[in-house]
Amino acid sequence: MTSIAENFIKFKEEIPETVKIVAVSKTKPVEDIQAVYNVGNRVFGENKVQELQDKAAVLPKDIEWHAIGHLQTNKVKYIAPFISMIHSVDSLKLMNVIDKEGLKNERIINCLLQVHIAEEETKFGFSADELISLLSENDWKAFKNISICGVMGMASFTDDMDKVRMEFKNLKSIFKKLKADYFDQFEQFKEISMGMSGDYKIAIEEGATMIRIGSTIFGERNYCKTK
Repeated sequence: MTSIAENFIKFKEEIPETVKIVAVSKTKPVEDIQAVYNVGNRVFGENKVQELQDKAAVLPKDIEWHAIGHLQTNKVKYIAPFISMIHSVDSLKLMNVIDKEGLKNERIINCLLQVHIAEEETKFGFSADELISLLSENDWKAFKNISICGVMGMASFTDDMDKVRMEFKNLKSIFKKLKADYFDQFEQFKEISMGMSGDYKIAIEEGATMIRIGSTIFGERNYCKTK
């Protein structure tokens, strides 16, 4: 058994069964993904569309691929035929394109609304006010090939875990407001994707239903493999 497989098994034993592990395999070779697949994981996250396409083409077809990076509208068509969930929906324009591509492929595509909870300007996502403004309009209700399943957020890149915890608390609060005000009748609106290798324990304590874990399972990223 490879050390990567052992890493996953050990990690999974520490995580509540109610929390889904998205094994973030960006920059990692298919052999590493296969090793984690072989010990039971079926959910993998990728940032780049080309890399996601290449890996999906050669790896087992029952893998649930999650797109977790910033997604350009012109790239949606490449993943729409097979993607299980898009975590990074950050505009009405993107939602519209995903809906159209879902229709073309005769699928309903699961999506999460990305919320900007960190202070860094480089992070993508809606502000809470922008989300409320969007959802207060009826445009999004016309989409038939999107299923909005919850929210996603990325905490600040910092060693201040109190700050990280407050940002996760904020995302949980936003989720609860959206659920109460807009998605009360939507059973599928139940996911909070937050937490990575450095802060997943706090994320789980604050209500994460999905955590995106890369280096804890696969080791440090190998950027030379990125396409």
